[in-house]
Amino acid sequence: MSEFKVRTMAEMTAVGEVPEVLFWVGCAGSFDDRAKKITKAFAKILHLSGVKFAVLGTEEGCTGDPAKRSGNEFLFQMQAMMNIQVLNGYEVKKIVTTCPHCFNTLKNEYPELGGNYEVVHHTQFINSLLNDGKLSVSGGSFKGKKITFHDPCYLGRANGVYEAPREIIQKLDIQLTELRRCKSNALCCGAGGAQMFKEAEKGNKEINIERTEEALEIKPDVIAAGCPFCNTMMTDGVKNFEKEGEVQVLDIAEMVAQAADL
Repeated sequence: MSEFKVRTMAEMTAVGEVPEVLFWVGCAGSFDDRAKKITKAFAKILHLSGVKFAVLGTEEGCTGDPAKRSGNEFLFQMQAMMNIQVLNGYEVKKIVTTCPHCFNTLKNEYPELGGNYEVVHHTQFINSLLNDGKLSVSGGSFKGKKITFHDPCYLGRANGVYEAPREIIQKLDIQLTELRRCKSNALCCGAGGAQMFKEAEKGNKEINIERTEEALEIKPDVIAAGCPFCNTMMTDGVKNFEKEGEVQVLDIAEMVAQAADL
């Protein structure tokens, strides 16, 4: 498909336009080379579906999730208040994000600071696009492959979103095989609680190695994820077992973007 331009809220506001939804990109989706691919895949899905969306661009700051999880409440509130000022200035009503950490913080922790928005995770948004007929997919290169889905902590246990990603996977005409520990009993990939940004404490085994072992037991073709942090941890786990030639780690958005009927 041809290239398309993603507009900022500032650009839209300048010409008197209002987007249906604000795409909150997040730090990982903005700066991490691997996560940028997820950002591009989701932007492509929004574009293909005819969704009028905008990003904040340089006006977007970190939600403050890593600061809060590591105990720096003061820094979290500073970051949150700056973002809320920007969001409220644009009168933002609905936000969609590819990061469960951003999703959880914007949805559950911004309201008490004056930031009240409808916040949805990209798997929920994509599933609604498919259900509403705005987007259609065929199995494509995934047809008949064995897929397992790793539940992100801040999507699953923290917010009870289990079905949306699974419904999308089923629509891709592929075989979903659940992990031994899944849904409300899922095991963390090891990146949550700001652990993404520090070395692990001493122990018998890294958490992401244990989680990847569980996934590899199934012998999947693809480990699907719905979080950029989970994607990193599971990719590192697959590399640890030297299985990157056999097992792909992909975000749900990347799978849908590949399988979308253009």
